Amino acid sequence: MRLAGGSILFSSVGMLSAGVQAASGNYEAMVLSCIDPRFQDLVNKQQASDGLSGKYSAFTIAGASIGVVAPAFKDWQKAFWDNLGTSIQLHNIKKVIVVNHRDCGAAKIAYGEAKVANPAIETETHKEALLEFRRQLKERFPAMDSKLGLMALDGKLELFS
Repeated sequence: MRLAGGSILFSSVGMLSAGVQAASGNYEAMVLSCIDPRFQDLVNKQQASDGLSGKYSAFTIAGASIGVVAPAFKDWQKAFWDNLGTSIQLHNIKKVIVVNHRDCGAAKIAYGEAKVANPAIETETHKEALLEFRRQLKERFPAMDSKLGLMALDGKLELFS
């Protein structure tokens, strides 16, 4: 029995090592999106329609870019940037795809109700956060490309340059 248990443990360790090696490689992107359950499937469907199924790593945090750049969430920011550095190292990603979304509770927490009071103001608030994300990305990882978007409740994605 003791020998069998050791064999199982050895096999599991071997499989873990193989899994770590298999996790490295060349992938297209990291997708940064929000924790909001209403958008998990929509974001995945968007990536699939863009031909990225199985070709990206993911980081999910409240507010997406807002969680990375807003002063209200400053304690979270190091975790994202460190994770991105790891994804670059392990996955050789070429860009970060950021998907913010409308009716975002994190935007209200970070910037206040007035900054999401109507669709035009809400769009501008997200655009500012997305562009600030891009600025910080270029500062930290100058060669990294980005794609920035704001997703509506129906899954329609508005892109910003």
